[in-house]
Amino acid sequence: MRVVVQRSKEARVTVGDRVTGSISSGFVVLVGVTHEDTEKDAAYLADKVANLRVFEDEQGKMNLSLVDVGGQVLSVSQFTLYGDCRKGRRPNFMDAARPDHANVIYEAFNSKLREIGVTVETGEFGAMMDVQLTNDGPVTLIIESK
Repeated sequence: MRVVVQRSKEARVTVGDRVTGSISSGFVVLVGVTHEDTEKDAAYLADKVANLRVFEDEQGKMNLSLVDVGGQVLSVSQFTLYGDCRKGRRPNFMDAARPDHANVIYEAFNSKLREIGVTVETGEFGAMMDVQLTNDGPVTLIIESK
């Protein structure tokens, strides 16, 4: 499982003309799932995301977590995170999980974040989405469960 975490001041995702999720301060998290990922991977990454210390404390040091600052998550499923671009000019998506499996793991990730106490907004699994965000920093991290 692979996530791209972007610290943001605000963000929203739309499908067509409909806003499916929006947050103020927190993270936009792009979530990719591969074939062998399990709910254990989802729980590991949810805990890692919720507790990443990348928000500034009183001294201006990145020392506070999403939980510490009461931040929110905009979670967006993103099978293209498993696009292999090493050969040719067209990505190969063979490492991306099939939608039925990917959706179960994606939902487990979101549920675990909620259990931790994080407010989670989402896109729409499998839909073409427009994601708008104001990067904060910018701070962008890639985290994998394996």
